[in-house]
Amino acid sequence: MRTAIILLASFIPALAAEPSAILKTPKAGIYGELKKWHRITLAFEGADAAEDGDRNPFLDYRLDVKFSHPKSGKTFVVPGYYAADGFAGETSADSGEIWRVHFSPPETGEWEWSARFLAGENVAVDDSKDAWTPPIKGELKNGAWAGKFTVAANDKTGRDNRARGLLEYDGTRYLRWAETKGYFLKQGADAPENLFAYADFDGDFKTDGEKDKLIKTYKPHLKDWKNDDPSWQGGKGKGLIGAINYLASEGVNVISFLTMNINGDDRNVFMYTDYKERVRLDVSRMDQWETVMDHADRMGFYLHFKTQEAENDTLLDKGALGIERKLYYRELIARFGHHLALNWNLGEENHAQTDVQRIAMAKYFHDHDPYKHNVVIHTYPQQKKKIHTPLLGNKSELTGLSMQGNDPFFNDVHGDVLEWVKKSTDAGKPWVVAYDEPGSASEGLMNDAEDMKDPKGKGNYTAARHKALWGALLAGGAGTEWYFGYKFKDSDLTLQDFRSRDRWWDYCRHALAFFSENNIPFHEMESHNRLIGNSPNSNEAGYCFAKPGDTYVVYLPVGVERDLLIENGGKYSVHWYDPRNGGKLKTGSIKEMYGGIGSSMGTPPSDPGKDWVALVRKK
Repeated sequence: MRTAIILLASFIPALAAEPSAILKTPKAGIYGELKKWHRITLAFEGADAAEDGDRNPFLDYRLDVKFSHPKSGKTFVVPGYYAADGFAGETSADSGEIWRVHFSPPETGEWEWSARFLAGENVAVDDSKDAWTPPIKGELKNGAWAGKFTVAANDKTGRDNRARGLLEYDGTRYLRWAETKGYFLKQGADAPENLFAYADFDGDFKTDGEKDKLIKTYKPHLKDWKNDDPSWQGGKGKGLIGAINYLASEGVNVISFLTMNINGDDRNVFMYTDYKERVRLDVSRMDQWETVMDHADRMGFYLHFKTQEAENDTLLDKGALGIERKLYYRELIARFGHHLALNWNLGEENHAQTDVQRIAMAKYFHDHDPYKHNVVIHTYPQQKKKIHTPLLGNKSELTGLSMQGNDPFFNDVHGDVLEWVKKSTDAGKPWVVAYDEPGSASEGLMNDAEDMKDPKGKGNYTAARHKALWGALLAGGAGTEWYFGYKFKDSDLTLQDFRSRDRWWDYCRHALAFFSENNIPFHEMESHNRLIGNSPNSNEAGYCFAKPGDTYVVYLPVGVERDLLIENGGKYSVHWYDPRNGGKLKTGSIKEMYGGIGSSMGTPPSDPGKDWVALVRKK
């Protein structure tokens, strides 16, 4: 476990107040590396409480900490949470007097902090009690106290998200890293949705009679755990941590998981102490979730929080933003909102709630998440117009979409992304449009073994690579997460081994590498399919993604000779990229072409019957 490295607060007796200010001297202090973009934890000694105590520690107490950077003027109000004994992930404690807050500082230098701790019925979700009386240089006022700490420069490199900073929505259709200023594309696993139905997490969800057969061990990934990786309680967690290591080794960068599937297909994932509880959380299980997420953050993953699914989108407060839902969202933000790369998904296959309720949910995340992470929604393909349209533009705080298809051959992906990129842009607020469940429910993306059963070695990987992977990217989409249909082994509910799609992850890695290693300005590019002479055979239709007069990326499902209309004059280089095997750019039958006319891009260097990507750039 981490150890305190500095203590920065002193106790001054407080006047009684209602809600009462009862916070004691914080004995645990400040934890973590005091560096930019790193998780810094302030731990306080507060009210002695219990998960099942007479006073609900999740609803009837409230810790908030305000962090201010005098030099830059930046201020963050970060919600805190009940942490039992402060080591619950290791001890399985359900009582104690430790309260914590996590902060990821975006600036170096001196930070001032002031904290308040309130008690009262439902005070945690009562924003009417949100008035602040800022303390002055550490003096206690109205139950608040304060201190300072100094943040050093970031020293992380590589995949570690801390090297790139917060992934922000900047008003465009791609998320951007605050530190490096680079734009983000994702590829990775949408499945299993019950990623956290894991035997090594605390709780009786494994034996409560609710779909217990779906509990996972991730035994195939035990070999991927490394000696310096985290675990808990004498070696628990190695299977799931190993799975994250494996996916990182394959070059993908997103994992997806439900945080509540009560009444759903799995029923083993929830934050509560038991299946029927709605306002009391299992603290030790949440600590263990955080251990996994913290490792994923260090391994460069974008965390896709699916906060509910179709079967339970009206479970809390009948779909409204009431006490249960506010508490659930506040706890998600307090415990996990400090992670640098994530989105809050308002609901997988959301359909039963009203427009008013969806707008209220998006606003709650926008108003209470100090980091303003991407807020998205997901619905059935046939519901997308009905659900998405009332949320466009300034009608809601939504910043993105998580889209679902239903075509087993992925023919809907490219058009879906084009449609909602355009509609959101026309509405004045471009959405970050990702395709997170391409394919049909029964098939989705096959596993490697099923794909190879086809005598020609095609299965559905060839169509998925053409129409879903490159089809989404070259429509202006932010990337794809891959759903695994229930028809095959290692499905959306039963997956234990991510190596079941080992070949597929290669294609995802190659696509990401193409854009990053060749410095493609994709954030400045749009779909221009009209510029290529498409084949009348739809299975051979290509895509053109372009910054006209500068850069053209053309995906061809069959590498036959095709024309490209470059409207501006000048000389352009022509190179080819192999989306099946990756590697360096190659030269085909011609090295350059001229703008101002429609002329041939020539042919790729080999395998003309297979798919290729042409990169045409102004010289």
